[in-house]
Amino acid sequence: MRQSKSKKILRLLSLFEAGKGLLVFLVGFGLVSLVHKSAQQEAAEIVKFFHLNPARHYPEIFINTLTNLSDARLWLLSISAIIYSLIRFAEAYGLWYNRLWAIWFAIASSALFLPMELSELIENLTIVRIVIILLNILLVFYLLRLSRQRTSKE
Repeated sequence: MRQSKSKKILRLLSLFEAGKGLLVFLVGFGLVSLVHKSAQQEAAEIVKFFHLNPARHYPEIFINTLTNLSDARLWLLSISAIIYSLIRFAEAYGLWYNRLWAIWFAIASSALFLPMELSELIENLTIVRIVIILLNILLVFYLLRLSRQRTSKE
């Protein structure tokens, strides 16, 4: 029963990682499509598509960032996004098949973001940020416990 529960949790985590990988993969290909196009026009279309106000802070940052990117930087960002996606897909595969290396990788990648999340939480305390950091901490401790159980059995 216990093994079945951990398998379900790992599969759920695997799907989440695959989803992150797919999202970043699509963004990477989207950036490639901006090469040799009017990035400002494309960014404005994206903001319009999502019904965002271009005068607001975050959409404005997005438009300004894409406007000031050179083709070389767009390619670099695209390649980085694709590499990140491949790493997420590998992690998802490993978690799906309950591989110990993937559990350790998930621990490291989750723990890596904890200081940044804590810093953001201190800057701007919101319920969403509290929930995200608590879930991330719980995930790290759960995976650590799972990995210790696995290594003690082997």
